[in-house]
Amino acid sequence: MSNFWEYTLVETAARYSVVVLCLVLFMAIFEIVTSYNNWEEIKKGNIAVAMATGGKLFGIANIFRFSIEHNDSLTQTMGWGLYGFALLLCGYFIFEFLTPSFKIDEEIANDNRAVGFISLIISIGLSYVIGANII
Repeated sequence: MSNFWEYTLVETAARYSVVVLCLVLFMAIFEIVTSYNNWEEIKKGNIAVAMATGGKLFGIANIFRFSIEHNDSLTQTMGWGLYGFALLLCGYFIFEFLTPSFKIDEEIANDNRAVGFISLIISIGLSYVIGANII
């Protein structure tokens, strides 16, 4: 019985560590992709950026939740997490493309909370769609 608990604790710590590192890496990629500085805007109190960033964080974490739930190995979990992030990033570009009348990044940087909220919902919604397809 003690081996079970030791293995489970180590496995949980390993998956947690990998997900945290991936979150940092993926958020750094989103930072490069967006035209504004996420953390500087959040520091200034930009609610739209906070909502959009929170949606991205939740979306990535949710994808990893599905990945952990459906995969036994850490390698498979990371692979599906990476693939899910790539799809979430594609969703970000599609959202920008489908709104040609205004620039999503500019609206979020200008604290347009409606656009920030829609961005949050899109990230969360896509994470569930992506996660539902993880095997």
